[in-house]
Amino acid sequence: MTDWSVRVPASSANLGAGFDVLGLALTLHAELGVGPPPDGARIAEPSHPASVAFGRAGGSGSLWVKSPIPMGRGMGFSGAVRVGGCAVAAVQRHGPAALDDPTVLAEICATATELEGHADNVAPSIYGGIVVCADDHVQPVPLGFEPAIVVWVPDGTTTSTDRSRATLAAEVSRSDAVFNLGRVATFVAACAAGDTAALRMATDDRLHQPTRLAAVPETARALDAALDLGAWAAWLSGSGPTMAAMCDPGDANRIAAGLPDTGHTKMLAVDHDGVTCCI
Repeated sequence: MTDWSVRVPASSANLGAGFDVLGLALTLHAELGVGPPPDGARIAEPSHPASVAFGRAGGSGSLWVKSPIPMGRGMGFSGAVRVGGCAVAAVQRHGPAALDDPTVLAEICATATELEGHADNVAPSIYGGIVVCADDHVQPVPLGFEPAIVVWVPDGTTTSTDRSRATLAAEVSRSDAVFNLGRVATFVAACAAGDTAALRMATDDRLHQPTRLAAVPETARALDAALDLGAWAAWLSGSGPTMAAMCDPGDANRIAAGLPDTGHTKMLAVDHDGVTCCI
């Protein structure tokens, strides 16, 4: 066993109106390394997304993965483990300090995005915090507050991102595009200013959530419940079926307790570190 591993946060993408543009890192982490796996980890088979990324990034040896991030739930499992595979390969080549090098992180982002298909699914796991993704440019969003993130995961339900995307309209109206542009701009400005009162409006969406939530009515009910209970904002996490709500940390337990009992909650926060090497 090596004396190091990499740690990668889960993520929540879209954040309402920011379809394929916005994402945030969550304090729920996968761990990856090479050599004999530690307790609770397993060797990743060659077809595993982490193994594919590890090989693409020039890694060698037996890659192991230990992850509490649920698969197919809209919390960035595939993106996180692809980032982890690339990061392990980078540390193999350059040593633990590699993950402090902006050039190496950009390479990891490029490879993971190519494999994942969307930068908003991988960039938060690399850089931490909230990010805006525009082609190959990743821009951190300053946060003027430190929220809790209450995640509600429906029991026994998963979502295929590819199938979910196939249900979305290929074209949208000008009014809907302008509606979402205004919400994304407001969200970024509100985060920077610490204006939590603007976040509910800023996470409203017309491009993907109405269609996706119609397929998971329990998630729609959970989202409405979180807002009714005082969350600053709530959104469909990734393509779902998970719902994420942003709130004052002092309200998190009360909001979680009021969500539907057809799912379970995770009490999380924004991860500000992104991918790291643990020695």
